[in-house]
Amino acid sequence: MIQLNMQDANSPIMENLSFFHDNTMMILIMITMMVMYLMMTMMWNKFINHNLLENQFIEIIWTILPMFMLMFIALPSLKILYLMDEIKNPMLTIKAIGHQWYWSYEYSDFKNINFDSYMTPDMNLKLNEFRLLDVDNRMILPTNSKIRMLITATDVIHAWTIPILNIKLDAIPGRLNQSMILIKKPTIMYGQCSEICGTNHSFMPITIEAIPNKYFIKWLNSQ
Repeated sequence: MIQLNMQDANSPIMENLSFFHDNTMMILIMITMMVMYLMMTMMWNKFINHNLLENQFIEIIWTILPMFMLMFIALPSLKILYLMDEIKNPMLTIKAIGHQWYWSYEYSDFKNINFDSYMTPDMNLKLNEFRLLDVDNRMILPTNSKIRMLITATDVIHAWTIPILNIKLDAIPGRLNQSMILIKKPTIMYGQCSEICGTNHSFMPITIEAIPNKYFIKWLNSQ
């Protein structure tokens, strides 16, 4: 029996997001456990002090502690947001164009390298391919290279989404959206259109095959 799990992070930004998620979850779990403990002790506590009306020291503590907890969450979040928007010195630019209902890709830095990418029909699937996720022409990208993605569409709004790379960009007709990706290791990555773009919305997958630079150059020469 084959068990399919979520793919591991394959970009520095996605690794930072995974770490930030784990860090935030630990803070939230500690807060939840502390609040539950205090609620249970208050419910079971039979001691009552009729003369206790206020305690400034306790109020200062439960005002300052949440402030520090929010800082531990907000500062890493702001850092990741700025890293996600940074586009500096790309080594390669690729344009992805959304259609109803398939993707086409243009390697803007090279001449005459463009192709359409359709979902592989069920009857043509090979043994190691996934239904509704594999395509007839995979997008080939090099590893350890800064790649600028330009996203647009020709008809309706689509969304070019690869969860493993932490990229989700709207493909809007007449508009170019851009983002930077850096792939750490060779692998095959899967994604899908994340915008409800019509009746065949669920049948326009995205498949990226990441390969080392020397094999990427060979692939370029063969095109």
